[in-house]
Amino acid sequence: MAPRELDERDVRVRPGRGSRPRTKQRPAHADAVRAFVTGVDRGRYQTLVDGRTVVAMKARGLGTHRVVPGDEVDLVGDLTGQAGSLARIVRIADRRTVLRRTADDADRTERVVVANADQLVVVTALADPTPRTRMIDRCVVAAYDAGMDALVVLTKADIADPAPLSALYAAAGVPSVVTRRDDDRQIIGLDALREALDSRVSVLVGHSGVGKSTLVNALVPGAGRATREVNEVTGRGRHTSTSAVALALPTSTRTWVIDTPGVRSFGLAHVDPAHLLAAFTDLAEVADASCPRGCTHLADSPDCSLDEWADDCDVVTVGLARHARVDSLRRLLVSRLGADDPD
Repeated sequence: MAPRELDERDVRVRPGRGSRPRTKQRPAHADAVRAFVTGVDRGRYQTLVDGRTVVAMKARGLGTHRVVPGDEVDLVGDLTGQAGSLARIVRIADRRTVLRRTADDADRTERVVVANADQLVVVTALADPTPRTRMIDRCVVAAYDAGMDALVVLTKADIADPAPLSALYAAAGVPSVVTRRDDDRQIIGLDALREALDSRVSVLVGHSGVGKSTLVNALVPGAGRATREVNEVTGRGRHTSTSAVALALPTSTRTWVIDTPGVRSFGLAHVDPAHLLAAFTDLAEVADASCPRGCTHLADSPDCSLDEWADDCDVVTVGLARHARVDSLRRLLVSRLGADDPD
């Protein structure tokens, strides 16, 4: 039998995806320019390059790596900063510090809040809404775990006495700044706050309604951070800031504040329970000196010296503050260890 002539039906060639050969080598981007991330808005990143704002997107090669305010990144592409221009973020520089939080203490999904901040500023109203010391304690723990300093700012001192709360955290080695409004509704205490922020990158965290955005607007004229009054019925504020943004103080080019949206919880699932006590420096000193080896410091721990330390005080208010500190530590330990809450 004579062989059949071949035609196009005999040619089965899978079409290629492109004419360029595939390679695992990534471009070096040696000409990339370093930038500072000041804000994030729906997949677009506001960055600062030599004093001008450049909008950028994240390169595909970065995958799921999250870019946050405070990050130092490398950009390529259109760096003019003109309207409609868009650069690409091709690298994230090594971070000095990383502030993280989780939804709660059982959630293993970490959320990076900001990067490269020097200190965490916990803004707390002395009244309206009522201060929550356990929230402050959680923030201090997160700050120390991130390698940052902690500072407490007590607002609304014109309607409540700041002394007890200020003394409570001073004993724990956490400094505080107090602000209030005068009869003309001007904020008193801003100079002390500016001094505490000078030449540092500070991230502001607090509940809604504590006056955090009000402070930012006073520190950075023209910042335009939204503010809203506290609900008279619930005593709670509403979320006004919807995204974190880094703002430079006009008094110094090296001073930045990163304002974050109001939070109602600050999960610490990412923090090793063994590191919790270190954030309570006043309690850590007592525990190191008097607690037996292997003490869990929980309420049912035999021979734990924290209760004796809290009871050993002639001043009623100081004793109550000590007991509150011990209770706060134990609740954090219970939450992180998954033990039964004594209450």
